[in-house]
Amino acid sequence: MEHIISLTPRQIVAELDKYIIGQHDAKRNVAIALRNRIRRLMVKSEIQKDIVPNNILMIGSTGVGKTEIARRLAKVANAPFTKVEASKFTEVGYVGRDVESMVRDLVEQSVALVREVKNEAVKAKAAEAVEELILDILIPPVKSAGFTRSIPVDSDAEPTNDTELNERTRERFREKLRNGELDDRKIEINVKASSPVGVGMIGNGMIDDASMAGLQDMISGMMPKKTKKRKLSISEARKVLLEEEASKLIDFDEVKEEAIKLAENNGIIFIDEIDKIASKSGKNGGGPDVSREGVQRDLLPIVEGSSVNTKYGVINTDHILFIAAGAFHVAKPSDLIPELQGRFPIRVELQSLTQEDFTRILKEPKNALTKQYQALFEAEEVYLEFNDESIDEIARLAFLINQEVENIGARRLHTVMSHLLNDFLFDVPDTIEANSKIMITKEMVQERLATLVKNRDLSQYIL
Repeated sequence: MEHIISLTPRQIVAELDKYIIGQHDAKRNVAIALRNRIRRLMVKSEIQKDIVPNNILMIGSTGVGKTEIARRLAKVANAPFTKVEASKFTEVGYVGRDVESMVRDLVEQSVALVREVKNEAVKAKAAEAVEELILDILIPPVKSAGFTRSIPVDSDAEPTNDTELNERTRERFREKLRNGELDDRKIEINVKASSPVGVGMIGNGMIDDASMAGLQDMISGMMPKKTKKRKLSISEARKVLLEEEASKLIDFDEVKEEAIKLAENNGIIFIDEIDKIASKSGKNGGGPDVSREGVQRDLLPIVEGSSVNTKYGVINTDHILFIAAGAFHVAKPSDLIPELQGRFPIRVELQSLTQEDFTRILKEPKNALTKQYQALFEAEEVYLEFNDESIDEIARLAFLINQEVENIGARRLHTVMSHLLNDFLFDVPDTIEANSKIMITKEMVQERLATLVKNRDLSQYIL
């Protein structure tokens, strides 16, 4: 499996800068962590196994970019990534998600990544097989001398026999297929019938996800493969058949083996809201704090390094990179149990966003909110433009509302932009027709957002 392994920490930060404004310290630390994993794999001596990742704890208010940094890092690394919320877990013995499920989720992502690469590698060969299958349906091969000219053919030269006639006809149809002339024609194909096996209870208790999945795989493997007929257009049939033919060309045992290895060495697990499972400062005793500490203790062996059973095999978590994040408004990082604190040696405090940051967020990222709205309008051939003064005013008002109500970071921009542009979105295309142009000015922003700024009870707008 190929990965981007040539990026230096400085280049990784540059990639993150395309989507995330500010937070240089956080970007710098995750870039070093990512590069260190690559360096570990290049170490030739036995010490390689002992080099463990420096897990990172991000501390910062909502909407400052914690999740986006982790998600974009995974994309830069072309690595399997899963995001979980610590508050959704319960300690062993209680109903709810157990902490090992995050590792199983990561392996699922890894399998999907490996399968995608393998599919791409066999795509051309699978496409050839699909073309032949469709031609076999349109022009069945000659099976006996009794085959006659019941199949249409456009040819000046007289064919000498049925086989030659069949071959010429297939070539004509092959050309039409490749040109897309037959895409809307309906054909009947055989596809695999899905036969889910429902397994719930065994004996007096529930079985875990990995065991259940393994049992289902075993049972489905013992059952005969069923197919069913479907009538589809050739363009739709090509997609269905391409997936089936590609899966025939891929060794799934090899996929599982590579996916486990990929998850072990390149996987990133982002644990959000970790502050929600910290016992509040200065409190000792029972109640919710006991449950929170129980989740922390369940989490500890996963982060320290342990073996987890999944339906694809056993995965070791020693070299998975864990990035945890929390606002820590009530609890403090020191309220986590000492053992768990020790597994997140790198602590990064993310800064609250300034008005200038908001302006840059609206202008600079490749996926800036202004660009997203422009794309939505352009989908209906309406052209939306913002002048610099309007963007400055949007940023100023979003920052002001955050200060006066509740600071939800960059998410406030979604509230403001939605309030500003919803009337236009409603009028397209009924009253604002194609090829229209909408220019957003500072005055228009002030007028449309006046009620939003005046109304101090903004609960209906808070995301």
